[in-house]
Amino acid sequence: MRNLFKKGFASDNCSGVSPEIMQALAAVNKGHYPSYGEDDTLLENVREQFKTLFGNEAEVFFVFNGTGANVLSLQQLLKPWQAVVAAHSAHINEDETGAVEKFTGSKILTIETIDGKIRSEQVALFLKNVGFQHAVQPKIISISQPTELGTLYSCDEIKALTDFAHQHNMLLHIDGARIANAAVALDKPIREFTTDLDVDVLSFGGTKNGLMFGEAVVFLKKNLAEGFLYNRKQGMQLASKMRFITAQFSAYLENELWLRNAQKANAMAQFLGKKLSEIPYIRLSRKVEANAVFVIFPKEIIAAMQKQYFFHVWNELTNEVRLMCSFDTTEEDVLGFVNALKN
Repeated sequence: MRNLFKKGFASDNCSGVSPEIMQALAAVNKGHYPSYGEDDTLLENVREQFKTLFGNEAEVFFVFNGTGANVLSLQQLLKPWQAVVAAHSAHINEDETGAVEKFTGSKILTIETIDGKIRSEQVALFLKNVGFQHAVQPKIISISQPTELGTLYSCDEIKALTDFAHQHNMLLHIDGARIANAAVALDKPIREFTTDLDVDVLSFGGTKNGLMFGEAVVFLKKNLAEGFLYNRKQGMQLASKMRFITAQFSAYLENELWLRNAQKANAMAQFLGKKLSEIPYIRLSRKVEANAVFVIFPKEIIAAMQKQYFFHVWNELTNEVRLMCSFDTTEEDVLGFVNALKN
């Protein structure tokens, strides 16, 4: 049986909570606060922190989880006859149990990719039916940054997509569950690859990078957020004890904890990739860009390794596995995994 207390490499969701976040939760566990964040200075303060990151137009709303953030942000901007264009590997398509299509009533139009990234010329193929009443109308381009394959969109690639989207009366959404890892890997302020590139809305992740729970929906254009308060409530994502989310995000943004955690995770992924590449019978299948390492294992050792460490087989046909590093991954964790692999 797998040792559930040994650090694995299955997902950054498996990691613990940053000590700073635990302290913030404990601090707001004393006394009473207004419910739902109403008349709460803590909520107002964290909103200002987000405006510092993204600009004064940014409107932020807190939800429980990443699926809620993605579904509600898309639902806010879609009519049921409109569609989302995304990579086939996108989380909204592969890992949210059809939640986007169920709760928005809108179809996801998918694009097969090699690297998890979509290009405007691929989106253009869906425009031939614009104005044709028998076909869904593409309205939103949704990308993940970084992608589910661990790759990063460059600023030029994002700008090309936002320009294309706006030229064709579309919008650009970013699933940013790991956007902190992207900011570290790109070595740019987050505004430079979001607001400054005319992105419309994004999910800003926290759970995979040190929070206990909680994600943020960030509209980068104020008019797009109109009525979202009601959308969130109908979507069952309004926390009555809002302070336990906002306190986490306040501590997360303070002193750039969100970046420091991501730096650690990314650095451990680079270290893991380097150590694995030194083993003759192991092959990295993708470049390590953020906190994911994709590698080809000999088939006969996968099951034996999974008895010791939890990780996922990404592609059973090629024996490609995905190894995720977290903010609390250490060099000792990496070396333990590598040594077990050698043995």
